[in-house]
Amino acid sequence: MQTTHRCSGCLSRRHCLQIITTAAAGLAFSGEFYPALARSSKADPAFVDPTKLRPRPRVRVDAAILQQPRPYWLGWPGTTYNLDQRQKEYRGQLAASCRGLAIELHEEEKPIEDDATMTAFLKAVRERKPDGILVILQHMNCWSWVNRLAKEAGVPLVVFSPIGTSFTGHVAGVSRQPGVYVVSSLEWSAVEDGLRMIRAKRMFEETRVLWIQGSKRNETVLDRLGTKVRAIPRNTFNELFDTMPVNEEVKDVASTFRKHAKRVVEPTWQDSFNSARVYTTAKRLMSDEQANAISMDCLGMVSAKLVPTPPCGAWTLLQDMGVTCGCEADLFGATSLMLTSYLLDRPGYMNDPVAETAKNLLVASHCVSGTRLNGFGQKAAPYILRNHSESALGVSVQVLWPVGSPVSLIRFQDANQLIIDTGTVVSNVDTPPAGGCRTSVEIKMDNIEDCRDVLGFHQVVTLGTHRRIVESFCQLYGIKVIHSPEHRREA
Repeated sequence: MQTTHRCSGCLSRRHCLQIITTAAAGLAFSGEFYPALARSSKADPAFVDPTKLRPRPRVRVDAAILQQPRPYWLGWPGTTYNLDQRQKEYRGQLAASCRGLAIELHEEEKPIEDDATMTAFLKAVRERKPDGILVILQHMNCWSWVNRLAKEAGVPLVVFSPIGTSFTGHVAGVSRQPGVYVVSSLEWSAVEDGLRMIRAKRMFEETRVLWIQGSKRNETVLDRLGTKVRAIPRNTFNELFDTMPVNEEVKDVASTFRKHAKRVVEPTWQDSFNSARVYTTAKRLMSDEQANAISMDCLGMVSAKLVPTPPCGAWTLLQDMGVTCGCEADLFGATSLMLTSYLLDRPGYMNDPVAETAKNLLVASHCVSGTRLNGFGQKAAPYILRNHSESALGVSVQVLWPVGSPVSLIRFQDANQLIIDTGTVVSNVDTPPAGGCRTSVEIKMDNIEDCRDVLGFHQVVTLGTHRRIVESFCQLYGIKVIHSPEHRREA
């Protein structure tokens, strides 16, 4: 078996620029970097580069084309199907996708077209132990090999069956098996989604989340996802915050956050400086602990008056950079935020669900929402700087979600099951006249007859309809999926 190595770990110049912009999104509200990002890194030896907090794991994928011995005759995809042209096209798209996702690609030089070559490929896969396999079908009679890979490879399997290489009977069974993702389509973007799933899982595995609550220190690992959870005492954060100066970075972060707000209502300049100090504290703590994310008992700290500001504004900045910061020490709320960040490349919005019974809507309400709703590096949604509604302290952000846009609601109940529902933004609710949290979004839910039946608490809302890719990620990694409509009918 001959192989060639196509290492796609090196990014194109265009993608490098995109990654840099993405990672610094929270510092780039006007499309330009904060001056502090460049200046502080040179002038302040204690400066923490936020772009280095997001996990960057090594991701390895093995790939092969499956075909039958040529020439083809009386079998799909047909004698008029240009095999060489299609294979060149698909190899090029695969290489480009792996470059864009920073995935190392190990690709078979020649197509697999007999049982002996498939056996050799399987043996090599078991020895290399890649993070996933991708196979591209070029004949309908290759499905026995797909079934064999699904049973014997021992790693997640992505199958691309271009239209003309399968019937419904070929895909109906294997496409529903755990550990398998089948794309029967001509849409390459769906194949790239499979690569994103593999990358996202590796990002979970390479993430350490700081669980800031209580008084004990320990470290555990989440089942199935592989994420490391380091519990540290709650006082660790406020004691470090007390030492953080109002330096040039803090001033620049505060002023730029205020400058690009649609309005600044309650927060004073001192509030903004304190909020920016929370931002620098969080970066420093993650760097010191070799961590990539935070889930903190923020309400407990505010109620105990340990800090002069809730972390809400700082969490918005970090969420926009792709650095997960979760509220109220809700570990699986933070894990849900990681899923939108790692799989969908956009921030999520962890919220408290409220039933609006007069209009039969769900109101998603909280004081932390990212602004880069369309994706990291994209234009920010309009936002208003407010104080924290429950304490009247500090800086929170009222993000104005685009009315009429579809959204997805995602919630890990634990590491083994996930709720996903979808809906459409109807309006943004102001406080006052409403009470509750500063960002409040009315959502018309899909296929849910009564808004009281929406499952979960601290669901993560993210812009766009992402049900299929999230369901496929869960199938690939053995996570049970729950939908509110089905659950209600069963009940």
